[in-house]
Amino acid sequence: MMDSSPHKVYHEHDFDSRQYLEHYFSDKSDMAFGEDSLNFVIENFRQVFAMGHINGDILIDLSISSFVHHLYSASEFFENIIVLKVNNRCIMELKRWVDDRTGAFYWGHTSALHQEKEENSDQFQDQEAKLRSAIQHVVKYDLEKENMTDPLVLPPADCVISALLLDAISKDQDDYIRYLRKFSRLLKPGGHIIIMGGLGTTYFTVGKDKFHALTYNEDFIRKVLVGEGLIIDYCKVKERTAVSDIVDFKAVIFIAAHKEK
Repeated sequence: MMDSSPHKVYHEHDFDSRQYLEHYFSDKSDMAFGEDSLNFVIENFRQVFAMGHINGDILIDLSISSFVHHLYSASEFFENIIVLKVNNRCIMELKRWVDDRTGAFYWGHTSALHQEKEENSDQFQDQEAKLRSAIQHVVKYDLEKENMTDPLVLPPADCVISALLLDAISKDQDDYIRYLRKFSRLLKPGGHIIIMGGLGTTYFTVGKDKFHALTYNEDFIRKVLVGEGLIIDYCKVKERTAVSDIVDFKAVIFIAAHKEK
């Protein structure tokens, strides 16, 4: 059966993770998304972890592609990060960086940016080495399975992070609610979920391919979180500054919530 969507879908079609990273997260001078996909992300993760109430034993990351800069602050509070990826190319790209292999994507510009924002930035730390050490497992998952990592059963998480993934996998608002419910089930009672997404997006481009993105606004995501019994602790929205037609988001949202005990 042919897909009626005019755009490809992240978890159903071939997705070039490396090219995605080059488009949206590189240190190249013509990379247009420095403020929106690098500065905003690193600063808000830093702020939300600096509050001091998100910590524990297990953090599970469910994010699109293979980017890592959103996890720098998390690695200060979690020594065991489990990363879930939906396709093999994303797994291979991430493992190349985790294993510090030749040809891995360069993240030095983002670790330097993270250090600049830290109050103790004068005390040099190898942020990338710390994060590599914290990423204990990279696991493939299937969104449609009741247990997404079957036969592996994950331990309950103190924190779940999902950056840009819900936008890409949800074909409609019902999908978004269903997948968010699955992600929140990974949490312990009292656990925290952090979501980053693009508001008003309809597509994003990777190479010559356009991929689907769900269109929603801030009110929608707030209502979904509250509807799932989650309590919102932090929310920041940044209007788009990037000038580029490879993606059409209007703003970036960063929102953190917790599950009642």
